[in-house]
Amino acid sequence: MAVRHFLTLLDFTPEELMAVLNRAIELKRLRQEGIIHEPFRGKVLGMIFEKSSTRTRVSFEAGMAQFGGSAIFLSPRDTQLGRGEPVEDSARVISRMVDIVMIRTFAHDIIERFAAHSRVPVINGLTDDHHPCQLLADLQTFIEHRGSLQGKTFAWIGDGNNMCNSYIHAAHQLGFRMQIACPYGFEPDPELLRQYAHCATLVKTAEDAAAGAHLIATDVWTSMGQEAEQSIRKRRFATYQVNPRLMDLASPDALFMHCLPAHRGEEISEDMLEDSRSVVWDEAENRLHAQKALMEFLLTGGS
Repeated sequence: MAVRHFLTLLDFTPEELMAVLNRAIELKRLRQEGIIHEPFRGKVLGMIFEKSSTRTRVSFEAGMAQFGGSAIFLSPRDTQLGRGEPVEDSARVISRMVDIVMIRTFAHDIIERFAAHSRVPVINGLTDDHHPCQLLADLQTFIEHRGSLQGKTFAWIGDGNNMCNSYIHAAHQLGFRMQIACPYGFEPDPELLRQYAHCATLVKTAEDAAAGAHLIATDVWTSMGQEAEQSIRKRRFATYQVNPRLMDLASPDALFMHCLPAHRGEEISEDMLEDSRSVVWDEAENRLHAQKALMEFLLTGGS
């Protein structure tokens, strides 16, 4: 059977995505009830980090431990990935020694090249172009709080980055609409917007995006690797802050999400994470459950 990878949300069918999300909710319930579930005894996850992260490392490593398996953390100091050794050769070697691989890196082509030469499933823990694992957690959180995704309107406010791209893919796969507001010059790829015009619309202001939305999501204005642009971005993004006043323009039952870490006083107001409409801490926790469901699906075929 061909090895399945999870590099973007388009790698799964809509039905498979929903199966993973429903399983994540079930795995969360099992953990809350103290029920031990260890399908991965003897299994090893290789975690390759070229970009650091709190939530990605803790959720994957804890998830494997809870499943009875183990995880190996590999930082840029620990591997030859893309430096002394071609990505393709690293993939051939590492995938002979572990059962599944998660990579968090910069250029998306690195993970595509690794997956093309891997014997085992490869998961995108984040690239500059896509962040599908975070979207699984976001979608799980919305379903838990508000039910079906079908026909809903989600707002993305801020940088047209990897999170925005993955939200567009999610809208296409699962039947909701995106209203996207970004400063000029920081919009998503025009080709992506053209391809998904049926479910994603670029609007002029943050207020336009928030209007009637069932979810408002944002991210930091300056991501890892963009530090040299920080002062420029602060000026350009100044009118794209998410705050309670902006949330008031959304649907009365709207939720707020942020993939974290958050910069209070920049992309969000000082009080936004504590707002009653914020589900950010549930969203962060759900990285654990969604990724456990994802790994289980990839290693068992959903059986």
